[in-house]
Amino acid sequence: QVQLTESGGGLVQAGGSLRLSCAASGRTFSRYCMGWFRQAPGKEREFVAAIGWSGGTTYYADSVKGRFTISRDNAKNTVYVQMNSLKPEDTAVYYCAADPILRTVVGGGNLEVWGQGTLVTVSS
Repeated sequence: QVQLTESGGGLVQAGGSLRLSCAASGRTFSRYCMGWFRQAPGKEREFVAAIGWSGGTTYYADSVKGRFTISRDNAKNTVYVQMNSLKPEDTAVYYCAADPILRTVVGGGNLEVWGQGTLVTVSS
């Protein structure tokens, strides 16, 4: 099983960009499909983006499509999400998560591994 550590969160103005990273420990990273989720204050956690084992398949929530890009580097055991044109409503704690099954990641259900989260704040 992998362990996940997110980084890259912070404060940014609306219209700005951030790139979040999620570093995985362990040798089995390439066997996991990866996802990014977020939880805003007072709201439920929601799916943001997912990527398959090889990086060739990606999914996005409608709210971030065209603005966010998920990618992975299996040699570095890291998954990224590039976030552009940020809006105040993107403010949330962002979590990365992993599961061997991409359908599970996209569904946001009982994923095998979760990170601790990193806070993104977008000011207006």
